[in-house]
Amino acid sequence: MASWREALARTRRGLAARLRGLFTGGGRLEGAVREELEEALLAADVPLALIGAWLDELATAPAPAQAWRSQLRARLLAALPPRPFDWQAGSRPRVILVVGVNGAGKTTSCAKLARCAQRAGLKPLLCAADTFRAAGDEQLRLWAERLDCPVVSGVTGGGAAAVAYGALAAAQARQADCLLIDTAGRMHTREPLMQELSKVRRALAKQLPRAPDETWIVLDATNGRNALSQAVHFHSLTPLTGVVVAKLDGSAKAGFVFDIQAQLGVPVLWAGLGEGPDDLEAFNPEAFVDALLGPEGEAT
Repeated sequence: MASWREALARTRRGLAARLRGLFTGGGRLEGAVREELEEALLAADVPLALIGAWLDELATAPAPAQAWRSQLRARLLAALPPRPFDWQAGSRPRVILVVGVNGAGKTTSCAKLARCAQRAGLKPLLCAADTFRAAGDEQLRLWAERLDCPVVSGVTGGGAAAVAYGALAAAQARQADCLLIDTAGRMHTREPLMQELSKVRRALAKQLPRAPDETWIVLDATNGRNALSQAVHFHSLTPLTGVVVAKLDGSAKAGFVFDIQAQLGVPVLWAGLGEGPDDLEAFNPEAFVDALLGPEGEAT
């Protein structure tokens, strides 16, 4: 299982080395010193609006430069209110719709979420509702075999809403604890494809009025803040309840995570730290921030 420190190594290497001299060099947070800290945070894709507010506070703080790190850590954590997801809560089956753009890591994340449910003692059912891409169906089936988790799929080119409807009926019949629906990847700018998500939601509600219970978007961390603009558009058309940040281990731009709550008002629930089935973890703000900054006195 990958660690937070390992997963965030690329972002930390670009950030911690530049911060080290600032945190130990003394002086006030102004002029060139402030610019250097701002550039370091921007390079990690921390949003400019948040950086400005944080640095304004640090600049007026009476503490010496050696305390900047702890103060910055506190401000970073304040932007990431913890919202743990409880697999045991809610009615059964808990219906989770998973959305996102092409290539974000949706199918792999669905499989890893099923593994998380299994680790929580639940019986998950996977639904391959990506009817546009035969490879997506096959990929989810391979993961399902690996996890010993049942999967429901449809015919390539068929209606995603019908597949989701049938999968929910199967989840009820089999007394599954949760249903994870992998939808087709779609560009957020393609309105017809986006509208199809509404059809899927209506089909689920016909079967079970409260469904879907959750709608989670998978964001590719390697895209940084570009991924966030996708989420904003999805959220305007299909209300999101959570975010899965995939591929953190391949990103040097993990700082965009700090803007998710501000832009969407939706919590980051899960983080992909590696490629293995157990490398999707509940999002841990303290572990995330500490892995970004690195231990005191360490540059990498």
